Formats: sequence, structure tokens, C-alpha cells
Amino acid sequence: MKNVLIYAIAWVGMVLLAIVNGVLRENGYGRFMGELSAHQFSTLVALIILGAYLWLMSGIFLIESSRQALMIGVMWLQMTVLFEFIFGHYVVGRSWGELLHDYNFLKGRIWLLVLIWVAVAPYVFHWIRNN
Repeated sequence: MKNVLIYAIAWVGMVLLAIVNGVLRENGYGRFMGELSAHQFSTLVALIILGAYLWLMSGIFLIESSRQALMIGVMWLQMTVLFEFIFGHYVVGRSWGELLHDYNFLKGRIWLLVLIWVAVAPYVFHWIRNN
């Protein structure tokens, strides 16, 4: 279970990648797209870059078991949601409604896919590497 702490620290790298992705959206391609399209494209980019990062991490710091993989995924999911709401509300100043807006899948807000990916990727990559 020693790698769980390493994966908690590795989560910071995920945050940095997400910030870079957001900056690219806001200062780059987002200027040429509608807000919803930019959100959706940014979500796709996040899925790809986080997947690459997590694949790399799972190759360097091997996940020892399916149970550990699930623990890492749940930990990352909790850390991500807590960070998003605490940082987003108390530091950035976004309202709770604004923060919840990205969770409305029925209105094309597909951010939930990133949260699902963050939660299941450790298990998926552990399974791939061991089968």
C-alpha cells in the first residue's frame, strides 16, 4: 500500500495538467469556439492528457492490486471534487450554482466524464498491465 501516498502526491500533477488545459482553452482555441463546444473539447483533451499521465504513473509506480487501484481512484475522485469546489468557490469566487453547472450532463456539460475517468483509470491501467 506504499504507492497510495505516491499516488496522492501524483494527483498534484493532474491538477497542473488540468490548469494548463484550462489556460489553453481560455487563451487559445476557446476564442474560436462557442463556450459549450470549448468545454466539450477541453473535456476531451483532459481525458487524453490525464490518461497519458496516469498510464505513465502506473508504469513507474506499479499498482499492487485491484483493491489498491480502486482505493487510488476513489481518493483521486474525492480530492478532485473537493479541490474543484473549495478552490473554485473560496479562491476563484465562483458561486455554487456556477460550479454545479459543469455537472449538468443533460445540457451537454460532460465534465463528469473526467471524474469518472479519474476514478476508474487506476483500475483499468492495473488490469491492462496485469492481463
